[in-house]
Formats: sequence, C-alpha cells, structure tokens
Amino acid sequence: MNMNPDLDRLQPYPFQKLATLFGEVTPNAAYQPINLSIGEPKHATPPLIIDALCANMAGLANYPTTAGSDALRHCIAQWISQRYELPILNAKTEVIPVNGSREALFAFAQAVIDRSCPNTKNGDPVVVCPNPFYQIYKGAALLAGATPYFINTTAPDHVLNYEQLPPEIWQRTQLIYVCSPGNPNGHVMTLFEWKTLFELSDRYGFIIAADECYSEIYFETPPLGALEAAHILGRTDYKNLVMFSSLSKRSNVPGMRSGFVAGDANVLQKFMLYRTYHGCAMNPAVQAASIAAWQDEAHVKENRKLYTEKFIQVSKILNNVLRVRLPEAGFYLWQSVPISDTLFAQQLYRDYNVTALPGSYLAREVRGENPGKNFVRIALVPSLSESTDAAQRIAEFTKKL
Repeated sequence: MNMNPDLDRLQPYPFQKLATLFGEVTPNAAYQPINLSIGEPKHATPPLIIDALCANMAGLANYPTTAGSDALRHCIAQWISQRYELPILNAKTEVIPVNGSREALFAFAQAVIDRSCPNTKNGDPVVVCPNPFYQIYKGAALLAGATPYFINTTAPDHVLNYEQLPPEIWQRTQLIYVCSPGNPNGHVMTLFEWKTLFELSDRYGFIIAADECYSEIYFETPPLGALEAAHILGRTDYKNLVMFSSLSKRSNVPGMRSGFVAGDANVLQKFMLYRTYHGCAMNPAVQAASIAAWQDEAHVKENRKLYTEKFIQVSKILNNVLRVRLPEAGFYLWQSVPISDTLFAQQLYRDYNVTALPGSYLAREVRGENPGKNFVRIALVPSLSESTDAAQRIAEFTKKL
C-alpha cells in the first residue's frame, strides 16, 4: 500500500514516549495518581459558556460557513482591540475563527509552504521552530514537505537567538513558528525580540505564525502580543504576521475546540481558501458559546487567580529542595532536576504516583544539545489541593536523590 512517505518521518508524540517509559514500572498504589504531564485545563467551565452552548443547539440543523458568523468575527476583532489596545481589525479580512489553535497551526503550514519557490533550489523549504517546542510545529512542517530547523532556547532566559541559523537557512525559510508565552518555559517575547524577527521576515520574506494560546494566564502584566508589537513598531498592515489564539486555556473549554487566527489579510485570504476545501467550519452552537466567552473577562480574571495561588503554594514547597523559577506566563513550571529527566519522571511515577513530562521529550538534539535535557514540565492544572499534594511528593522524592 502506498502512503504519504512523510508520515514515516514523524516521531512518537511525547505522551506515547511517556507511556513506554512508564510501562517499565508499576506506580506506588499507596498514593492516588496525580497527572501533571498534560496541559489540559481542569478548572470548571464557566456556566455562561455552557448556557450559551445549550441555548443554541438549534444551530446544529445548519451547515456552518468556513468564515464563521459575522457576530463571532466582530466579537473576536473587538476582543483583540481591547486586549492589545489596537485599532479594531477588519473582521471580514483579518480574522478567521478556527477549531482550536492546534488544528489551525497544523493546517497553516500546509497552506503556506511553496515547494516550487526559487529560494528552495538548494534544498527543501524550511520551517523554523523553537526548541523545545509544541510538537505540532514539526509535524506540520514535515507533512507540508518542508524541513524543520530549530533554534535552541536555553535557560535562564529562553530567548530565540536567531543567529543560531546561518543566512543560507534563512533564505530557504518560508515559515517560523514562535510561541509566546512559551510552551514549556513560559518566556514572553520582548519588543526587541519581535523587532529582530520582523526585520528577518522583511529580509527573507517568510511568514510568522505566532502561537499565543497561553496569553491570558499571567501574574500581573499582560504578555505582549505579536500584533501589539507590530503596531507599536508601525507595522499596521501586519505584513507576513498571523497570530493564533484559543479559548481552551483562557476559558477552560479545551473540549469545545474554539480559537481564531488574525493578522495579515493577504495571508488569511489564501488560508481561507485552503480551509474552504479542508472542511473545518466551527459548529454554530460552539460559535454562540465562543461569543459569550470572548465577551466576558470576569471568569478569565478568576482563572488567573486560581493559577497564581497554585504557583505560590507549589513554589514554596519545591523551593525547599529545588531552585524554582516561575514562568512569566502560562501554567507550566519548567523545572530543572538533579538527575536525568527521564529517570526523574520514571522514578517519581514509580515511588509517588505523580506524572511529570521529561523535558527531553519536548525537544530534539540540535547542534549537540537537547535543551530539554534535565528538565521536567509540570503542568499546574489540577486543583490547588492536588497540586500542593503533588509538590509535597516531588519534594520528598527529591530529598532522597
């Protein structure tokens, strides 16, 4: 049977690797299991969203349009304007609702990559990604026929050092994925980092895909966004820039699969054409519930309070045995550990029934370095009591090392 040969280039997803690692041991049944490995929000979905979803079930009788309703697009445009202090976007040309940021991030590469581009005569088109990275970026690049190249983002600052890649790679680059706030490190890109990236985009002509799905989980200062940075720098046409956002983390509705892309109208026009054939229009009832979510900030503020309290309590416990560095935003602790990250995760699971994700599973070895090595990603998504219980177990485990 002939299949797409690029499928063979995909590596097992981190959680498949984790299942294999844990298959070698039996967890301590004296402890209730606590899973800190998956970034799946566990806070309650706000009633206003559930009510809006239930009240609009009649919409299931209609085929949705790829573009989504005018009401939803205008609502998203207004939210972007208020959140980032921007002139309101053109809801018809600069905003597209999508079925969660993951789906759109993957599909975007399929629409962007041009394998016949003259700049690729010396090799495949290139997609640049941070390292560690959200695994969708690499999979999207490979299945679009591009070659992924990585920029290592290392502690303590986790910045993208664009000089890691030589000019001949940038000349073949057609797309770069950036994630701010970063997964897994929580780094928020500065205006200088954005300025440098925009200048590279102007020089080499590549498109920037800015993944901002963690933008609404922060301590005090709202993270700088891609469109916001572009506007500050006078790039009001958002040339070659598209941001991706989602309600999953912001509003605790990962199962609703609702987000948006916004930015360069010329890029989005082509992406809309792709999506029309891709067949991924948003459920009308979900559209109505999304409007309710984007129009309400009270539940988002409460959500941030819950995460802040967990970070405070967990860091107090872990600081007794580990050097904890809080993220700038997001809900992950990117924690260095004193032994191999895989061994740490496996033994923590075996002895204390706590699941954490080895950092090396989120990265690749590039230029002789895996920047996830000797880190674990701890997702503070369970309740406060479960999170602090897990922290106590991690502290006890670490003391014995």
